Amino acid sequence: MNKLINWLVFLVILVPGIYLALTWNQLPAKIPMHFDINGNADRFGNKQELLTIVLILPAFSLFIFFLLANIYRIDPKKYAEENRVRLKRIAFAVVIFMVALTCLIIYSASSGGSKFDVSLVLAAVGLFFAIIGNYLPNLKPNYFAGMRLPWTLENPENWRKTHALAGKLWFGGGLFLAITCLFLPAKAAMILFFAVMILLVFIPTVFSYRYYIQQKRSGPVQ
Repeated sequence: MNKLINWLVFLVILVPGIYLALTWNQLPAKIPMHFDINGNADRFGNKQELLTIVLILPAFSLFIFFLLANIYRIDPKKYAEENRVRLKRIAFAVVIFMVALTCLIIYSASSGGSKFDVSLVLAAVGLFFAIIGNYLPNLKPNYFAGMRLPWTLENPENWRKTHALAGKLWFGGGLFLAITCLFLPAKAAMILFFAVMILLVFIPTVFSYRYYIQQKRSGPVQ
């Protein structure tokens, strides 16, 4: 499975470059390169600038993949090896998301539109968080991924319970955003997105701290 993921990464990472090559002659002279909160273009560039973006984003995602896939090697936590496969799958999800974003940028440029679908991007990020949430409950204590709080890193039981809760919240919240943001105007989708993101971080953090206080006062809580 690990070798298959490695091959898939190299194949997927080529998709934006191939897509750009196929649409290169269709690109207009001026390409929208930056968008405001409503998705309207507020800065234009040229083909070379788009090419730079298409090279940088996949390269960055490839760097993140190899970083996450090998970070267990320097993790002093005793569960580092157990996290190897999970971190690689999370890293693969990062690559898929970055490649999809790059392809969306190319599509927006090649279609000649001066508007970027912010709601679609936020929905995609929500789906990405749902995927991460699916892996959180099985993620073992480590210093690089997950809810790395002082209380979770100090106590394996705190880590387990916090990530069990966070996994459910991230999966449900991510799916909620993936569906809801598609049907909202860009500004409303962005407000909803950040409100949900704050809750997805805040609730597990408070839970972890409260569990730490309970353990400190009366021992482990069943």
